[in-house]
Amino acid sequence: MPSGADRTDDVPERSVAVGRIDAVATRSPSGTTSSLATGVGRVLIAVYGILALAATGRSVVQIAEKFSFAPFSYVLSAVAAVVYILAMIALIVPGRAWYRVACVTIVFEMTGVLVVGTLSLIDPRLFPDLTIWSYYGMGYAFAPLVLPIAGLWWLRKHHRTAGRPVVADGPAVRSGE
Repeated sequence: MPSGADRTDDVPERSVAVGRIDAVATRSPSGTTSSLATGVGRVLIAVYGILALAATGRSVVQIAEKFSFAPFSYVLSAVAAVVYILAMIALIVPGRAWYRVACVTIVFEMTGVLVVGTLSLIDPRLFPDLTIWSYYGMGYAFAPLVLPIAGLWWLRKHHRTAGRPVVADGPAVRSGE
């Protein structure tokens, strides 16, 4: 029976090389990892998280302080925030259902960026104040335009493995073992 010092139930699985931590696996209760939350997927998740915070902050301030000035623009900022949050979660959580949520969310995001970006160029009066998707995300270094392209590429690259759990390297230690 292992001693209390040998227990690893509450510690994330880590790959250790020469005394440093190389990676922390995202584990589900079944002991699997999401193939989408590795490599470039982690960068996408981080950027989605940053844009989620930015869009949430922007929409909360806009709606709280000056909603009557441009309600459609501010509601679009709030919708973008929800989209970024949902896409980030869908890229983190393993499984076929969450893969589909990621696909739908990112396609919706791409459609929103293209439609709002195009409309903001054609008729700027439609958006009296900017949204995160105005002018294809120019105020955010075009990240809202590039991100769904990268996200869809990443999802396409992992479409066959997304429905199947990927077992992390090394043995999994579960509670009670």
